[in-house]
Amino acid sequence: MAPDPGLTLVWAGIIGLAIFVYVITDGFDLGIGILFPVMAPGPERETAIATIKPVWDANQTWLVLGGGGVFAAFPLAYAILMPAVYAPLIMMLLGLIFRGVAFKFRSRTTRIWLWDFAFFGGSTLAAFCQGVILGAVLQGVKVSGRSYAGGWWDWLSPFSLLTGASVVAAYALLGACWLIWRTEGAVQDHAYRMAWRCGAASIVAVGAVSLATPFLNHDYFSRWFEAPGIYFSAPVPLLVAVTAFLFVRALKRRAEMAPFFLAQALFLLTFIGLGISIFPWAIPGQVTIWQAATMANAQSFMLVGVVLLLPVILGYTGYAYWLFRGKVGAEFYG
Repeated sequence: MAPDPGLTLVWAGIIGLAIFVYVITDGFDLGIGILFPVMAPGPERETAIATIKPVWDANQTWLVLGGGGVFAAFPLAYAILMPAVYAPLIMMLLGLIFRGVAFKFRSRTTRIWLWDFAFFGGSTLAAFCQGVILGAVLQGVKVSGRSYAGGWWDWLSPFSLLTGASVVAAYALLGACWLIWRTEGAVQDHAYRMAWRCGAASIVAVGAVSLATPFLNHDYFSRWFEAPGIYFSAPVPLLVAVTAFLFVRALKRRAEMAPFFLAQALFLLTFIGLGISIFPWAIPGQVTIWQAATMANAQSFMLVGVVLLLPVILGYTGYAYWLFRGKVGAEFYG
């Protein structure tokens, strides 16, 4: 039985949503790990940890949904892409493991400096590898028939390193803005200073990746600079500029919630730009989402499970954020 075109679009949307929600949620707690070395040991670091302790487990659920969704709904894309990005994928998982172990162990040891370093290293490695994987997919992979035909190191390129560094900077920005919202006093003041630096780095990084992407292949170029694609893509950089201006203005006003949500808006706009570049490809230039999709009956069966499970995930995540809302001070760590 062939894939259903409509259900294929639905599944592409579900996976896209899961990946985006993962990026804007787990992104800020990875960002706090990235910023750890510039935070003062003691109350500042403990306050930062306390802001994410109730929600970081729930944030990672979306990564499982996105990765599992690709495996189940688009098995051909999964089979081709996994060998192409095995190395950065394994490094990403190791980074997440180190981050998770350090998160638990740092409060149970006298060698807290060691686990603080593991928390920083794991967070940075995971963020960098996520960006590298994105860059490797965007630049394209070699396909022969229904299999990956490239080499072990094809994922490594100047462009993938650029996207890796960009994700690290952007996650650090989310982490700083989260601390602005959830803390007060000296910790919040430091978060404002970090947000200025990370915001500048993120805007430069987004600009660099945006300028480089259209020149990876002609299909990307035509969507951004030729009709009719330019009619859809032209508003994106304009909205990015407006959002960046509002972000800077919010920091100058020392707004507390606005910087975090404006930073998320920047992520959303870059995500939209990514969609404009690659849709409808599951593997750019090689395999479309309809060619990669599983059979219609499997799509329908899995969709029933998602319809039942997604409200539970949303409800649990929303309740965790609501229950632990408000400011966190150093007196609450432990």
